[in-house]
Amino acid sequence: MCQREGVSLQRGMNYKIGGDHSVILMSVRPGAPYADKIEDDGSTIIYEGHDIPKSIGMPNPKAIDQPELTPTGQLTENGKFHKAAQAFKTGKIPPERVRAYEKIKQGIWSFNGVFYLVDSWRETYQSRSVFKFKLAAVEGEDDYSLLAPKDSLPRRVIPTSVKLAVWKRDGGKCSKCGVTVDLHFDHIIPWSKGGSSATVDNVQLLCSKHNIKKRDKIE
Repeated sequence: MCQREGVSLQRGMNYKIGGDHSVILMSVRPGAPYADKIEDDGSTIIYEGHDIPKSIGMPNPKAIDQPELTPTGQLTENGKFHKAAQAFKTGKIPPERVRAYEKIKQGIWSFNGVFYLVDSWRETYQSRSVFKFKLAAVEGEDDYSLLAPKDSLPRRVIPTSVKLAVWKRDGGKCSKCGVTVDLHFDHIIPWSKGGSSATVDNVQLLCSKHNIKKRDKIE
């Protein structure tokens, strides 16, 4: 993940970290610190904004509202994402393109693909105000033009339970060559050609080399 982005990711929300895209880190595991959700058969992420950092002066960040501004009046990452979402909704800018990475178990992160940031709002949760961001998946995971192709199709994110089962079945290594680094969850029959994301039998682990070689072919 860090190698792909070319930086050490120290926080969950990273606006414009890649220049032409932003990055979010998410988790839907039990006990995750934020209430992230994957909806609409995997084509939508509802992402919760982030709290202020824990410190001596603020031992319980979840006791206060998630901030839009820093104490010096600058936009927080919440504020930057919120401003971009609202600017898109009013037609001022194209949707922000966001790479989403999901923590599926300790030390293992999965690339969920590219999403558009399409909406944001505040809501009350446990007596405090939190940010919510809506992201819509787009086909073409490596397409970073400002606008996706007109024939782009919804793309279903592989459920976490399927990823965990595939990781265990394939032993955490490429099913073609056995390497254990730079791995990708690959649809054996591509989603765009009718393949399912919901069944373990249609998902495999591939290294970057074999994933690029396969692309959207059916082998």
